[in-house]
Amino acid sequence: MTEARKPQISTSRIKAVRRSLATSFVAVLGIGVSVAWPTHAVASLALAQKYTCVACHQPTAKVVGPSWKDIGAKYGEGKGTAAQLAASIKAGSSGKWGPMPMPPQAQVPDADVQSLAQWLLDGAR
Repeated sequence: MTEARKPQISTSRIKAVRRSLATSFVAVLGIGVSVAWPTHAVASLALAQKYTCVACHQPTAKVVGPSWKDIGAKYGEGKGTAAQLAASIKAGSSGKWGPMPMPPQAQVPDADVQSLAQWLLDGAR
């Protein structure tokens, strides 16, 4: 009777499989973290600070301009789009929130204005 031969797996093949599994695990972990811990809000708060929006706007209190909460309530839930709000931020406005005009924010890149607008519509969280 002949004994069945066991296939030999090389050490390099085992290492390659382990690396592949480790890489897959890291990728899945990264996706999970990005879903569980969104960076959008952190980035948008950083943008609000970078472009000094916080000098006139605060999360819940009216300072010079309306609070982020009030902006979200006025334009959120389908009442406006991020593109419309971004255009208003970029061009500035007058009379929408009282006598104090908002100066145009032309120096802020379009992508950052869009991100800020979406963040406001999402509740500035």
